[in-house]
This record gives sequence, structure tokens and C-alpha cells, in this order.
Amino acid sequence: MGLLTADDPTDTAIAWLFVGVQFALLVVILLLPPGDAWPVPAWLDLVARILQWLGAAILLVGIVNLGRSLTPLPTPVPHGELRTSGLFRLVRHPIYTGVMALALGTALRLANPWAMVAALALVAWFMAKARWEERHLAARYPGYAAYAATTPRFVPFLPPPRR
Repeated sequence: MGLLTADDPTDTAIAWLFVGVQFALLVVILLLPPGDAWPVPAWLDLVARILQWLGAAILLVGIVNLGRSLTPLPTPVPHGELRTSGLFRLVRHPIYTGVMALALGTALRLANPWAMVAALALVAWFMAKARWEERHLAARYPGYAAYAATTPRFVPFLPPPRR
């Protein structure tokens, strides 16, 4: 698989599909009303709020760290550079990590089972999106395979899975 190009309508469609489904799942999580499927005692509310704040902070720092390489699509931009500093020293996809933490924290606080289903679906979607994106990154950046072999995908300090 090569790089995403204007000549490859299939890759373009897949890239936009990833973004569209991700956006839809986020909208579902944010628009669902609070429920009462599980109790949200003070300690759980605190854990969920920490996840939300941490997720928002990771998301924003990841965006700043990516700089001019930022794109809504899961493909490298032509003028981009492989980022391995900042949060990218700790995980390969800090922006995805931030969004997942924010979504899971929100779903926990909502106590709505449909919000939790949407948040877990978003996590699964990001896992698929990251794998697809990494094929494009490896094709674009010669050092990506070595970077991926030593840097976890989403959670810092976890060993990357064996390939």
C-alpha cells in the first residue's frame, strides 16, 4: 500500500470514512442524555473528570506537537515530518489517546449504557484507524518501523505488541 494521493480514490474514501465514523461516535457520546445505569459516586465522578481533563490536555498538546503535520485524515501530509518528540516520545498516537480518554470519562459520568457503547466503539475504531494509518506512515517515513517497534500505540510505558 502506498501513500494516499489524489489519484487513489479508494484510499481517500477510506480516510474520510474513518473521520466520519469517528465524528459520528463523538456526537453520539456528547448528545446522549445522562442515565442511571450505574451509580456515579464521588470517587467515580472524580476518576471520570480526571480522564476528561487528562484527555483534553493530551489532545491539545498532541495537536501542538504535531504542528504542520496535523491533518484530519489518517494519512501523512506531503510537507509533514515524522514526529518522535514531545508526547510522541511516549505514544505513537497521542491525539487518539486524548480523544479516547475524554470519551471514556464522559461516558462514565453520563451513566448511560449507549454512551459507553459508543465510547468503546470509538476505542475500537481508533485501533483500526491507527493500524490503517501506520501503513501509510511506514510507507512515507523510512524510520517509522523502528519508531513503532519501540513506542506504544496509545498507552505510555506499555510494551508495543509483538509483530
